[in-house]
Amino acid sequence: MSLDHRLPAELEELRRTVEAFAHDVVAPKIGEYYEQHAFPYEIVQEMGRMGLFGLPFPEEYGGMGGDYLALGIALEELARVDSSVAITLEAGVSLGAMPIYHFGTEEQKREWLPKLCSGEVLGAFGLTEPDGGSDAGATRTTAVRDGGDWVINGSKCFITNSGTDITGLVTVTAVTGRKTASDASGGSPLISSIIVPSGTPGFTVGAPYSKVGWSASDTRELSFSDVRVPAANLLGEEGRGYAQFLRILDEGRIAIAALATGLAQGCVDESVRYAKERQAFGRPIGSNQAIQFKLADMEMRAHTSRLSWRHAASRLVHGEPFKKEAALAKLYSSEIAVDNAREATQIHGGYGFMNEYPVARMWRDAKILEIGEGTSEVQRMLIARELGL
Repeated sequence: MSLDHRLPAELEELRRTVEAFAHDVVAPKIGEYYEQHAFPYEIVQEMGRMGLFGLPFPEEYGGMGGDYLALGIALEELARVDSSVAITLEAGVSLGAMPIYHFGTEEQKREWLPKLCSGEVLGAFGLTEPDGGSDAGATRTTAVRDGGDWVINGSKCFITNSGTDITGLVTVTAVTGRKTASDASGGSPLISSIIVPSGTPGFTVGAPYSKVGWSASDTRELSFSDVRVPAANLLGEEGRGYAQFLRILDEGRIAIAALATGLAQGCVDESVRYAKERQAFGRPIGSNQAIQFKLADMEMRAHTSRLSWRHAASRLVHGEPFKKEAALAKLYSSEIAVDNAREATQIHGGYGFMNEYPVARMWRDAKILEIGEGTSEVQRMLIARELGL
């Protein structure tokens, strides 16, 4: 039996459509958004009309009936041009809508998914805390039952899509109790996930962070002071929030790997174009073997990264275990994205340090890929654990 890595016709059509959108719509405008540190509402609205936010969801909830492979293809093509737009889509789908799709009641799905799939509303995932970082199990935000409500107190940080004009909800992880001291866990916290609609009294969204990269995406700190939401806003089973977000992060790592692959490939695209045009010592710099070898290595890394994330996505789509493959893809793709961004900047020389050139933006955007959705160190821990160590 032979292996055929070519995309099916419908996925190749999707890839071409998003590629054209990225080059024709995103590329001419995104630099200005970056300079102003402004959220690209116009671009996001058009992405919503294209159905990109509904790619992996069933049609009955307003989705496109696709899967994580389709989402990854869209993310890769967007990130070849810009990562802020790509991470807005990734977070809106993987972190905003996917928890509701996986763990929500039918009523919660009917209420939220059509709006999330259309891009009319963005969702966010309130996991990371100021004192937590990679130790997500050290959640300090609490939610206490008071009659028919949950009362939430605490704070979250680095939350994407949480403060835009179209943000509709944040799914918050909070400690809702503790296992009994007689339990072998010694009274470890029970973490649950709760839907908090935007505008709920006591729910405060901080000012946008001043970031090194992803300057046209929305990232904020959140605080909760006696925030009351109905008990029906519990997402999934009480005490299962930790297991839920582990599943969400496993899937999200495939999406981040696809995004990182796109950034790595974008570095190749821009550098090949520049190497053909830039003259030095009477000839194009691309005729120099040193530049050719750099570009060959960059293309090798992007190509291998693409195979890695698609393999992980294929296992997910086919219902096979994918935790290790997702961690491998995320680890490799994020690190080679940083490598390619560094080399692309070097190839561009002084122009690579100028914001008018896309590689300057890519260089600034690349580093966070080794941190978000689980640091490189966490990925290595996961891989080692899956190897039985």
